[in-house]
Parts: sequence; structure tokens; C-alpha cells
Amino acid sequence: MKQASRFEKIAARCWNLLNEGKPFTPIFVAGTMMIYHAADWMGGSWGWLLGLAAALPLFVIYYVYDYPLFLRNYLWIPYVVFLIVWSFADASLLLLLASGLYFFFTVFFWGTLYYHLRIGTSWWNFTRFWKLVLKNSDSTSGNAQEQLPKCFLLLSVWEYASRQIEQGTALAPLCGALWLFAAGVWLFSWILHRNLFDWQPEIIPTYTNNVPSPTVPISDKVYVIVIDGMRKDRFEAANAPFLKQLRAQGTEFAQMETVYPARTVVCFTSMFTGTYPFEHGIRSNMVWKLGAKVETIFDSLRKIGKTGRLLGIAHLVDSFGDDVETVTAVMPNDLADRYIIERAKRIVEEQHPDLLVVQLIATDQTGHSRGVLYDEYIEKIEEADALIAEFVGWLEERGELERATLIVCADHGQADGIGGHGHLDEGERYVPFFLYGPAIEAGKRVDEKKSLVSLAPTIAYLLGAPYPSHSRGPVLIEAMRKEESDEEAARHRFFAGAQ
Repeated sequence: MKQASRFEKIAARCWNLLNEGKPFTPIFVAGTMMIYHAADWMGGSWGWLLGLAAALPLFVIYYVYDYPLFLRNYLWIPYVVFLIVWSFADASLLLLLASGLYFFFTVFFWGTLYYHLRIGTSWWNFTRFWKLVLKNSDSTSGNAQEQLPKCFLLLSVWEYASRQIEQGTALAPLCGALWLFAAGVWLFSWILHRNLFDWQPEIIPTYTNNVPSPTVPISDKVYVIVIDGMRKDRFEAANAPFLKQLRAQGTEFAQMETVYPARTVVCFTSMFTGTYPFEHGIRSNMVWKLGAKVETIFDSLRKIGKTGRLLGIAHLVDSFGDDVETVTAVMPNDLADRYIIERAKRIVEEQHPDLLVVQLIATDQTGHSRGVLYDEYIEKIEEADALIAEFVGWLEERGELERATLIVCADHGQADGIGGHGHLDEGERYVPFFLYGPAIEAGKRVDEKKSLVSLAPTIAYLLGAPYPSHSRGPVLIEAMRKEESDEEAARHRFFAGAQ
């Protein structure tokens, strides 16, 4: 399996300018206005640009405030106020050009062409993708219910100001009136987010301190398999006998909560630093400054002469740098996880890492391209189950599991629509999470709410490494066996039956 090329890494960052909702909104609005006024600027007239001054405060407000989940319903209120006060609406700009461009980009360019070229989705994917865009609730550009009212207001204010300037209206009083309106939108946004935006997970206020930093390992190796985007209830519905048996013979954390925003790079960074976006600095998949600001579990392992590797997509390099063994995400989705598992075997054979993290991507990509409430999504979970059974059996045959711990989890779930995740809608918040191995309690279920920020300190505890510098998650000590006993025969029977 090929590594992600330098071009793919750069292309992934560029794509996030259009994928992530925050940068998409200004880029889309500016691009739409350039097309709408193409005849003007091609003719050397750039007066329409002056109208941008009146809309700039709104650009800032809509970059700061996401209007997640049901708050997006309030986005139409500022637009309706604008229509009432200024009595201006340009149907050709909004309904024909902007709406047409938006649905062309999301449904055809992204949902059909992009996914066909990248993962082999059918050329007919648009027949389903349009419905997914309308239902989507995540923080990407594919959230029509958030993007359309934002873009409509920004385009209307900009175009109104441009026309007034063309008719001779002075810029200062015009901006003054529209900036006063923007101040009202800011106050409106602030009140809504302060009083109604209350579903973010609670921040753990202290650094990891529930057990002393370990001095000796209780596991020789740790293998973490992250099934990217595996929704918890869909996992339960899937025929995944190996993973469910592994869970039954290990310790399950039944209310494992992801972080906010639930975007892949954010979640992975929190999982392997033990802290939150405000501290590690990765706040979306669009990473403006490369590298986490705090220590990762890979840094902790280096302090004691141990090694860790993360096998994953190019996006993760933005946070973890050279600790990532990249895999190309440009391949048929039916082959992706198979190639990743084969690459994981080579890493074990050639590098012998003490910690290996493997990111399986096909489930997430199917959710994004085909939706999570369809059979294709469950089929990818079932394929992951079979591949993990094969990989674990291979490790067992090589003797790699004698004193090893297996951890299986998802980084986030997925909501309806285009497999949305980011704002913690239904299906995103809680993820499958369980541990298995000789150091782990067998047949145990923990129902207390936990957080994925506990993963890094738990790995450190297992491998006898210091906790990462800003780790806040408590060690999942409930999973650790209290007494040593000989369960090797039962463990071997389990793996023999899985092969």
C-alpha cells in the first residue's frame, strides 16, 4: 500500500479549505461575487469590491459562531430582518447563482466527482447525496441548513452595499448603518450561544492524577485499532462476532464520549495527548499551524526508550508529524482497510513498535459518501470485524500478544446526512470502546461516563511511560486486573476459535 505522497498531504490541507465550514463560507461568498461581477472586473471596474467593507463584520461573526445543530434554525432571523429593513433581495444572485453553485459543489463536485476519483463511488452517487446534504448537521460545507442562510445574508449585504455605492451613496454612512446591523447580529449570536449551546462535554479541570505515574509496564505492547467514524448503535446492529466476543472477554466502557468538535484530527489529537482542543491547539481538520502544542503519547514513550507508530491518513501528519506512517486515501474504498491491515503487519515485522495505532478508514468514508443509515455502512463495519480478527490472529501466531493489550474504539460516531460529525448530533457523541489482554479485567462493563482523553494516559500506564505533559484524562484503572492469574488457556482458545 502506497504512503500518502507530499502532493496528497498538501491537497488534503487545501481540500479542508472547502470542506470545513468556517473557511468555506467566506471563500464561497467571495467566489460567487466574483462570478456575478465577472463582466465588471474583466472590464477593469472594481467598484463592487467597496461593498465588501459593509459586509466584513458579518464575515467575522459567521467565522466565530458556528450555529451548531438546532441553533442553525435561528440563522434565518438576521436574514429576514435584513429583508424587512432594507427591502432588498436579488433573486438572480441568491436563487440562481449562489444556490446553483452550492448544490453543484456539494452534490456533484464533492458527492459525485470527488468521491468517484478518490474512493471509487458510483457516478450515480448524486442521486442519494443531495438528500444527505439537506439532512446534514455537521460543521462542514455540506451542511446546507447552516451554509445557505449564512451565504444568503453575506451576499445580500455585500450586493446591496455595492449597488448603493454605484448610485452615489457615501461609504461611511452606508457602512455605519450596516455595521450597526452586524452589531445586532453579533449580540444575537452571543446570546444564543451563551444560553443555548450547552451540549459540549465537560472539561476535566485537572491533569491526570487518579493513579501515580507508572514506573514499570504492565503490558509489553499496546495495539490500538481505531475504526474511524464507527457509530455505536450501528456497530451493535452489525454482525461483528469477533469484536463483540473480544468486548465480552475484556472490559467495555459503555459511555465513552468523544470531544468537541468531533472532527477526525481533533479527536485523534485529544486521544493521544490526553487533553482538549483549547490546550493542544487542533480545533478542526483545517490545521493552520502544524503540530500539537503539547506532548503526545509518542513523546512520552521516547522518554523511556520505547517507540510508537500511528498508521493513518495524511491529515494526521498535521498533528503528529513523523510519528505517522501515512496511507494514501486515494484508492477504492473496498480495498482501503485490507491494504491498511497488510501495512500494519509490515510495521510490526520491520519496526516492532511498543505502541501501534491503526486507523481503519472505510467505515467513515462510506458514511460520508453513502450515509450511515444504509446497508453499505454496516457492511463496512462487518468487513472491519473480519480484518481485525485476521490481524489479531496473525499477532497471536507470532507471539506478539503474550503480554499485550488490545484497545478497539472509534474516534467519533456519525450523524445522519453525509455521515456528519463535528457538532455532537445524535450518533456522534458516544463511541464503542473496549480493552482486552492479560492485564485487563475479563467480562467487565463500565457504565460511568468516560472521555476519549483517557486513552493517552491509559496507554502510558500500560507501557510504564510518564503521562503526556498536559494529559487530563484519568487512567481507565477500572479495566486493570487487580490480581494476576493464569488465563492463557482461555485466551488461546478464544483466538483459535476466531481463526
